[in-house]
Amino acid sequence: MEYAVLGAFVGANFLAALSGAIFPPGAWYATLAKPAWRPPDWLFGPAWSVLYTANAVAGWLVWKADGGTAPLVVYGVSLVFNAGWSAIFFGLRRMDWAFYWLIGLWLSVAATILAFAPHSQTAVWLLAPYLAWVTFAGALNRAIWRLNAGARSGDFGG
Repeated sequence: MEYAVLGAFVGANFLAALSGAIFPPGAWYATLAKPAWRPPDWLFGPAWSVLYTANAVAGWLVWKADGGTAPLVVYGVSLVFNAGWSAIFFGLRRMDWAFYWLIGLWLSVAATILAFAPHSQTAVWLLAPYLAWVTFAGALNRAIWRLNAGARSGDFGG
């Protein structure tokens, strides 16, 4: 039973990750000015794969510790915020809205960490890199938005 629940957590994270496949960066993103400190495109897939796996295991550990419903609801909210970002940034091509959405993602991940802390310190440590990556992603989103401030989504073709 417990491994079936782990599979459900992996599945929930997979569903959140699907947003990135449905709304890939594409040609529009390639035309944007980006800061020199941006990682190479190939790094995002492996980084998110590790983060989604750690996120799934963290949720499962709190479930196993019988942390109750509230921490898992907060966790679910963070998955919704996670899934929404790609749709806003790449789908709607709204760097500004995506930045503000990402603040919500950051807050939801921080809230998940706080909600998980009484139930599993391992879960907290598994989520720490996620919060760090979302912090970095926020800085990157903001930088790209600023570098492309004079442009609107329609200005990039596609």
